Amino acid sequence: MALYTPEYKPSGREVAVIKTSKGDIRVQLAGEDAPIHVGNFVELARKGFYDSLKFHRYVPGFVIQGGCPNTRDLDPEQVKAAAGNPWAGLGTGGPGYTIKQEYTTNPHNSHDDGALAMARSQMPDSAGSQFYLCLGPQHGLDSGYTVFGQTIEGKDVIAQLRVGDVIETIVIENAD
Repeated sequence: MALYTPEYKPSGREVAVIKTSKGDIRVQLAGEDAPIHVGNFVELARKGFYDSLKFHRYVPGFVIQGGCPNTRDLDPEQVKAAAGNPWAGLGTGGPGYTIKQEYTTNPHNSHDDGALAMARSQMPDSAGSQFYLCLGPQHGLDSGYTVFGQTIEGKDVIAQLRVGDVIETIVIENAD
């Protein structure tokens, strides 16, 4: 799969408002530290890629993960029923391309509580659309996954999210 370079060039001021069925989460995006990831996320959000997707992975005290397009046509109960079934295909979808990893170049690649980072497969340059929010510090991930934002409001919402909860839309504020 070809590596994609986003056309959008972050200013470092972008804030993502992740509107979920449990409430809103505001994340300061790290455009200066992870410009490829932020540019990609902004482009996908603006296209409506994340609209109506569901969170498909929840590990208590670890992460809540979403952004898999394979959840789009499923209702929350179907996502819950399919979670953990390797044949269901949840967690395997993407935008049709991948992006270059930035965890080796991001000077602030720290999985703090509320960090927004990009999921990937075993290949370093395999991230595309799936993201996760950290439920507490997860510094064991710092050397292998790119952090591209930090929650500034809504950690209480993140704590309530579970498999099947809906990403209603993602709005990007302060984007040029």
